[in-house]
Amino acid sequence: MEQKLAAWKGSPERRPLLVRGARQVGKTWSVRELGRAAFGDHIHILDLEQRPEARKYFEGDLDPQRVIAELELSLDAAIVPGRDLLFIDEIQACPRALLALRYFYEQMPELHVIAAGSLIEFALGGASFPVGRVDYLHLQPMTFVEYLWAIGRDPMAELILAGPAVLPETSHRLILEELRRYLFVGGMPAAVSAYARTSSFQAAFERHDGLLGNYRDDFGKYAARANTRCLDEVFRATARSMGGQIKYARLAEGFKNEVIQTAFSLLERAGVVRRVASASPAGLPLGAATNPKRFKALMLDVGLLQRLLGRAPADEYSRPGLLDVFAGALAEQFVGQELAASLGGEIYCWLRPQKSSSAEVDFLVESGGRIVPIEVKSGPAGKLRSLHLLLREYPACAPGVVLSEAPYAELREQGLVFVPIYFAGSLGTWRRPDAR
Repeated sequence: MEQKLAAWKGSPERRPLLVRGARQVGKTWSVRELGRAAFGDHIHILDLEQRPEARKYFEGDLDPQRVIAELELSLDAAIVPGRDLLFIDEIQACPRALLALRYFYEQMPELHVIAAGSLIEFALGGASFPVGRVDYLHLQPMTFVEYLWAIGRDPMAELILAGPAVLPETSHRLILEELRRYLFVGGMPAAVSAYARTSSFQAAFERHDGLLGNYRDDFGKYAARANTRCLDEVFRATARSMGGQIKYARLAEGFKNEVIQTAFSLLERAGVVRRVASASPAGLPLGAATNPKRFKALMLDVGLLQRLLGRAPADEYSRPGLLDVFAGALAEQFVGQELAASLGGEIYCWLRPQKSSSAEVDFLVESGGRIVPIEVKSGPAGKLRSLHLLLREYPACAPGVVLSEAPYAELREQGLVFVPIYFAGSLGTWRRPDAR
């Protein structure tokens, strides 16, 4: 995010920027850091949740000259276009402030303006976005590499950033053990910070529980558009459904499918769950051939997922293999989370369309102009029946990628590449070996 914000600042085609993401993933921190590093602290912050009286500046006409003049009086500081950064935080609290971004673009393009917010779609209801006049960035939880930086394991992070390769056995095992810890700490900044300071899982778990409580408090804000109890049940049931196809009727008992579907869609738009639609591997783009009725789901963060699953962390942590922890749910969540962060776009899965078939492949992504099928597995290549089936039906997708605890290996005769699971975030830019 820091790199993308710096690129936005220097772009000659810059437009007002809207930074989006779930609550407490680090949006405000990232923008403040940009203000410190790139604007010499010439940053003016207007938090529309903490200062509800400031919403009045966006009433009436939205002439940027008037708005800036009144903001200067409120902030007791000059706002200088071309030098300063105006940061409107929690913009969802004032729909007209979002609309004002259009006029900043059209009438005061030299001023750097960033807005950030969570739950924007809920708060704004039917209000329209200034399409074509605003740039967007979406912030995900911290990746495994960012976690390694946070705890001071920079050499390990550099090994992973170099991309899939054969590593010494000692390095391979050390990274797997650190990944085991990450599966429980996760990537929410508050949890990572607590763990980095204390080396205590319990400190991270307390942050998780606080965050989950905050999200449940947010559910009350959706009550006008969905049943709050249904939202909470769907939230928990989606976590328990990790790795399987989502069936609305199984997510909340006693509610009609349309009520459950509305609840799931709201959670999705809030950024706390992610839909992984089934797509055809027949050709690019993947999103052109999806089945809206068949999909899997990911949660926002792997650390939050393990708390939602509600099992004793000590029992799960002690399991011998990473793919055994929570029956593989954390491993699949980790891979999906890493792919989403590194690719910056949609990720898909393959659920074979025939009703008589249960074949499925965990993920499909676009990389290097090709479709890459990805399986998260603990077993040997001979047990990868669904992936072999996909490669027979769609040979242009070879080689398929198997993410596991095994060392890097190319099985060209089977059209497979075994990649250590900790390289999941590198697959979007990885130059794959030729399968032939």
